[in-house]
Parts: sequence; structure tokens; C-alpha cells
Amino acid sequence: MVLEVAILNIKNGRTSEFEASFKKASLIIETMKGYIRHELKKCIERPDQYILLVQWETLEDHEEGFRKSNEYQDWKNLLHRYYEPFPEVLHYS
Repeated sequence: MVLEVAILNIKNGRTSEFEASFKKASLIIETMKGYIRHELKKCIERPDQYILLVQWETLEDHEEGFRKSNEYQDWKNLLHRYYEPFPEVLHYS
């Protein structure tokens, strides 16, 4: 199992829009090969910041299967416009 971790900093004043878009995006990622589960948590001290945790069966399921898929383009179109700066994504075993 691999844990994908990303700190998401959302543009000021756009958290409600982001959360609505994330609900739609969740339906995309949940269908991907190797996906196990995910959590999105809002930071208490920084209301425009979230942490995204996604469990994958393998690193390749995320990096190759998801990120190179047509579904990723839909994910990207739903979410990437909210990030400032663009998040660093790391993987943990």
C-alpha cells in the first residue's frame, strides 16, 4: 500500500467552490484501478488549506494508471484552478 500526501493551499475565498468540485472529483478517483480510499481534511489554523490523503495499492497505480488517464484530465479540470501554489505530492510506504 502506498499513501499519497498533498497539502492543498486554496486561493483565498474559494474554499466552498473547491469543496463542491472535490465532491465531483471524488467520484472520478474512486473508480481508478488500485484506488483504496481517500480523505480530505481542512486545516483548523489555516482555513484555506487542506490535506489530501489517498491510499493506492501501488505507486504505479497513481503515477502511471491515474495520472496518465483520461479521467485525470477531468480531475485536473475540476481542481487545479483552485491551487495556489500548486501542491507538491509525495508518496509514503
